[in-house]
Amino acid sequence: MDKFIIEGNRPLSGEIEASGAKNAALPILCAALLCDEPLRVTRVPRLWDIGTAKKLLAQMGVEVRQPAPDELVVNAAPITTGVAPYELVRTMRASILVLGPLVARRGEAHVSLPGGCAIGARPVNLHLAGLAAMGAEIRLEGGFIHARAARLKGTRIVFDTVTVTGTENLMMAATLAEGETILENAAREPEVADLARCLKRMGARIEGEGSPTIRVRGVKALHGAEHEVLPDRIETGTYLVAGAATRGRVRVNRTDPSLLDAVLVKLQQAGAKLSLGADFVEADMQGRRPRAVNIHTLPYPGFPTDMQAQFMALDCLAEGVGTIRETIFENRFMHAQELLRLGADIRIEGNTAVVTGRERLTAAPIMATDLRASASLVIAALAAEGETFIDRIYHMDRGYEDIEGKLARLGARIKRVSKLL
Repeated sequence: MDKFIIEGNRPLSGEIEASGAKNAALPILCAALLCDEPLRVTRVPRLWDIGTAKKLLAQMGVEVRQPAPDELVVNAAPITTGVAPYELVRTMRASILVLGPLVARRGEAHVSLPGGCAIGARPVNLHLAGLAAMGAEIRLEGGFIHARAARLKGTRIVFDTVTVTGTENLMMAATLAEGETILENAAREPEVADLARCLKRMGARIEGEGSPTIRVRGVKALHGAEHEVLPDRIETGTYLVAGAATRGRVRVNRTDPSLLDAVLVKLQQAGAKLSLGADFVEADMQGRRPRAVNIHTLPYPGFPTDMQAQFMALDCLAEGVGTIRETIFENRFMHAQELLRLGADIRIEGNTAVVTGRERLTAAPIMATDLRASASLVIAALAAEGETFIDRIYHMDRGYEDIEGKLARLGARIKRVSKLL
């Protein structure tokens, strides 16, 4: 099992490039199940979760080729089964995204109930209720979702709560349904809109992506296409916060600042001087200690829950007191206990964390608990005095491509080492 050793108390400075967004690439790869022609996807990040998606598709008989390190060509024509087994689905809950495409194109799916990061229940009932409203027969048996439909029917679906994967699953299913499907209270995340752009390149008829109401008029068949994944806004934000927490200057290229409005506002409040272009963003603390900021997570375009942990690390080092209210997931403060080991001052009150900043944190052995918690611990370690050991960094490999290499290019002293179990 790998771990990071980080020698902290050094400001980050320099430039890096953003990778493609994992949360956009995963549903786009699943969209290949909707047709029998190849889907070519470029700017695919090299991540553990992408590897899991490739294995999941391959075990169904789907042909997955990798002509370049950041390119995948997925051809579902030779598919042999619509079964998504527990041993793969349990490691990545995004595997549920094969459900809608399989039912829509193949008429049947057997998908294990998902697993993934332990940051909350995140039930799939909205996915199932939507498919049932479109005419699918749904059974839960032996830990599997069994779904069947000769052809799905368009309908109006109102989500009780905003769900990103639910919106994506039902939008994909609706592309081949008979008639029009209207998704109300749909997720507005950029990754949802990127999936819609890919589907439209495949021949889908979709309107309203990026808004709370998405309309999909079903067609009889989709075709192959080529699509470039949008830049990863969470990765971009993570590196900018790392620069701010270490009192440094970080510029991220090949990104899209327009996807980061809520995050950039908080960086400005923390004292960062921002420079923006069409495809870059730079945050410069000019050697100053950050100021504490208050965070309230909300669905897009609000402040993203996937940036909450990183800003908690920043608040641990900031002047003043910051409050962080988590409204998306009920179990997403697990990183707080590890930050306390570094000397942080954090008080948890229900779904709110009250963080009193320290001038410096102090190195200690710590352990990652989920993907974004891993990022917060790395940020804190980069700013702490001494040498910090971070265990269970496989969480990090799920969502950050070559993080140690990118941080090293910014001047971090970080290395990955392997240890025996």
